[in-house]
Amino acid sequence: MNFDENEPQSVREERFAAERAAGRAARKAAKLDSWGAHIGAAIVTVALVLLTWYGNLVALGVVSGIFLLWFSVALTWAYADGDHGRHALQRAYNVTFGWGDGF
Repeated sequence: MNFDENEPQSVREERFAAERAAGRAARKAAKLDSWGAHIGAAIVTVALVLLTWYGNLVALGVVSGIFLLWFSVALTWAYADGDHGRHALQRAYNVTFGWGDGF
């Protein structure tokens, strides 16, 4: 978003709205690759199962709460960014568990 101080406010607002709409359309058209997110979710699931198996219920609550909070923030961010429905859920899932790409 470029800023021109001599530009009228109405023209600037229209230009900014068009730039935001173009960015939103590009994000919605992009294919979301969830392979790394699936790996990350599997690792978290195994960790949660192991915590449950060994009876570490406090650690289970902390770890699952952190990932739930992380997903909630990512979903809120996706909705605030203009995504809705399945695409917003996919973006939040990829943000939360996408670190699995490193494995």
